[in-house]
Amino acid sequence: MAPSVAELQPATVEGVTKNIAKLAVSAVPNASLEGKKDDGPSYPFYYPYYDLTEKWGPTEEFDIVDAGLRADPAKPNLLTADTRIRHLSPYLGTEVEGVQISQLSSAGLDELALLTAERKVLVFRDQDFKDIGAERQIEIARHFGPIQKHPTSGNVKGHPEFHVVYRDPGHDRFKEYLGGDRTNHTSWHSDVSYEKQPPGTTFFFILDQPETGGDTLFASQVEAYNRLSDEFKKRLDGLKAVHSAVHQAEFSQRIGGPVRREPIETEHPLVRVHPVTGEKALYINQGFTRRIVGFKQEESDFLLKFLYDHIAKGADFHIRASYKPGTVVVWDNRVTVHSATPDFSPTFRRHAVRLTPQAERPTA
Repeated sequence: MAPSVAELQPATVEGVTKNIAKLAVSAVPNASLEGKKDDGPSYPFYYPYYDLTEKWGPTEEFDIVDAGLRADPAKPNLLTADTRIRHLSPYLGTEVEGVQISQLSSAGLDELALLTAERKVLVFRDQDFKDIGAERQIEIARHFGPIQKHPTSGNVKGHPEFHVVYRDPGHDRFKEYLGGDRTNHTSWHSDVSYEKQPPGTTFFFILDQPETGGDTLFASQVEAYNRLSDEFKKRLDGLKAVHSAVHQAEFSQRIGGPVRREPIETEHPLVRVHPVTGEKALYINQGFTRRIVGFKQEESDFLLKFLYDHIAKGADFHIRASYKPGTVVVWDNRVTVHSATPDFSPTFRRHAVRLTPQAERPTA
């Protein structure tokens, strides 16, 4: 679950610049730490694809009723006698076994939306999701809302709904995006929060994973908000922050990548309310939030820095999601932030795919 802004990996291309074409070499076998031959990605269909001629208009707004609002609170289709759950933290994160997402009925998917809203992050083990085909994967994700098509990242040829996360020995744009002189590469963000209707229930499935490392950190923005004093919460009431896609687009242009849609900037409440649970959550992130509306720059920087530090240091409302073959992580982008952990050896490949259904316009 690396940041969408950072997963612009050179890949299969059409109409590309020499800069990208020169780097498109990761399908060539390479050596691992053990000196074994690398035959390329296990799922080449999902190898990231770029077409610089691909252009889209602005994302259209839409009406939506969250799937969780339709769910039976008892969740009889999801939490059956065969389902095993293990909570990773009191505040967020639950590991789920004994149920296949691909086999859930419409009612079961509604219950999945509700459980995701309640637990923030679900880690499903031993799933067949990666093997059910693109059309079925997209069909399941669309149950939760229109799927966001990423303006700069690699996608799958003919299937722009997929956001492909790809790193191997020849490709590591993550550190370049963050800046090479950083002491660490933790980068908390909520995916594409600059959209007028940012994502809600989000799917991420792993295809190739390094032997160790490559986990994803998650933090509860609900608990981060709850920890603040009542007086401080009052100060945040009514504030809005600007979320921007500009830096993401500029980075893609700088390395010769696509900008399929003109970058936008959108104002969202600094504290938003979840439409299903009614919980309040901070809605800011270092990846895309740029300033607080109505504040002078120094004032905005000061307040945002405090909140970012508060979120980053809240280890007791963080979890670390790990991956095994068949892992699918489902999380609610409205009430969490997450960060990749690029701690694995550069000799290994990490390949995953995100499907990112959009939700309602944030409200306070």
